[in-house]
Amino acid sequence: MPESTVTLRDIWIARKRITPFINRTPLIYSPALSEIAGTSVHLKLENLNVSGSFKIRGAANKILSLTSEEKSRGVTTFSTGNFGMSVAYLAQQIGIKAVICISKRVPKAKVDALKQSGAEVEIYGESQDDAEQRSYELEKEQGLTVIHPFDDPSIIAGQGTIGLELLEELPEIDTVIGGLSGGGLHSGLGVALKSTDPSIQIIGVSTDKGATMYESIEAGKPITIKEQDTLADSLLGGIGLANQYTFELVQRVVDDILLVSEEEIAAGMNFMLDKHRMVIEGAAAAGIGAVLADKVKLGSHVAVVISGSSVDTSVIADIAHQYNLTT
Repeated sequence: MPESTVTLRDIWIARKRITPFINRTPLIYSPALSEIAGTSVHLKLENLNVSGSFKIRGAANKILSLTSEEKSRGVTTFSTGNFGMSVAYLAQQIGIKAVICISKRVPKAKVDALKQSGAEVEIYGESQDDAEQRSYELEKEQGLTVIHPFDDPSIIAGQGTIGLELLEELPEIDTVIGGLSGGGLHSGLGVALKSTDPSIQIIGVSTDKGATMYESIEAGKPITIKEQDTLADSLLGGIGLANQYTFELVQRVVDDILLVSEEEIAAGMNFMLDKHRMVIEGAAAAGIGAVLADKVKLGSHVAVVISGSSVDTSVIADIAHQYNLTT
């Protein structure tokens, strides 16, 4: 593994720091997906985290590493929903102020959950980039510390703890698949897994309706992509034109990035409901959708990261009819 701003030691330190707040999530074998794929496929159920997504790991590692003075002033973040929920939960647990900035695109279910989280919520602009701007304004106005959702070594290290758990539970693992947006998850997974065995394949899956990281890598530099409505709303948002960490790390550690359609995302959501009786969000279903569509080259021991559960139940009720899916 080449020299990195985030090391395997950082991930182990993160694991120790966040353990009092984060439960180990289950890794389950999926007979149905394994049969379809023709290989052994496991599901890492990050949707069962207390905040509903994997992002609690990075949020906990960053917030718990702040100084006492920083904690006393409070924190702010910008989010498509899941990271905001994670910051809100941690802030409530340790008794500090949190202001969550979101755009008008964030679905109602996530907005309602954020408003009930105990944090202050500001709805600002039409994109995550707009919400980010508001967070940095609050930093200047109120002295809050901005907790970046992905482009921060502490966040990356926290997400990398998923990789440690995968190695402990499935040491034979050779392929990991997950939804890719800002790159915090895949950067952490890449450091954890490829530091152990560089041959482990890290696969990113993005929506074909606004894949900013994919397009940025194709362009050779961070760029801005217009956000579109998608079932995988958690995969939307920019990576930051001044991206410091995840763009370079994703370039280095992610072996392939695949784009999936709305129909393929819906098929992944439907699969989890039908075969595993779990309601998951579109971003979490992107990896399953890619496997079902035979878009990804799989090894012999595969793990799909089921990243979150934040989805309006009305969406689940609609997708089977809208996309002509059958169970």
